[in-house]
Amino acid sequence: MLKTFDLVLIGVMTATAAVTYTIKHRAELKLEEVHRLEAEIKLEKDTIDLLKADWALQSQPNRLERLVKSYNDELKLQPTESTALVHAKELPMLKSEVPVPDVMEAKASAKGTTVASAKGAPDTAKGAQANAKAQPIPMPAPRGEAEDADQIETGSVEE
Repeated sequence: MLKTFDLVLIGVMTATAAVTYTIKHRAELKLEEVHRLEAEIKLEKDTIDLLKADWALQSQPNRLERLVKSYNDELKLQPTESTALVHAKELPMLKSEVPVPDVMEAKASAKGTTVASAKGAPDTAKGAQANAKAQPIPMPAPRGEAEDADQIETGSVEE
């Protein structure tokens, strides 16, 4: 007859085999997922390479010149003059950089001006306070003759 100790060892071996099989199965599933992700990454890289090659073909100067000549009557294209180019400092601000006015101040200043005009008495305290908190809107710097013409600010495109 089997002793109790033998039955315990058989149970432990069975449990160990079940745990080992479960771990192996999970590892195989993860390996399949890794292979699938690697295939997706390779497909994306190949697509990017194909799009870069297509862009190189589409933006060839000879092709563009031929298109300009064939569609010149319809598009009425003109060459860009050197005076049409601007420096980066001369461009207007981005919307994200424009200071946002406080809604409560705007309502208060609007009420102050309507009350003052209705009463006929100037309410300078509210108006001065609203003007003190208002931020000036930055304007692009004018192009001056003193600027160094050799120094051109350009943005870079990451590849």
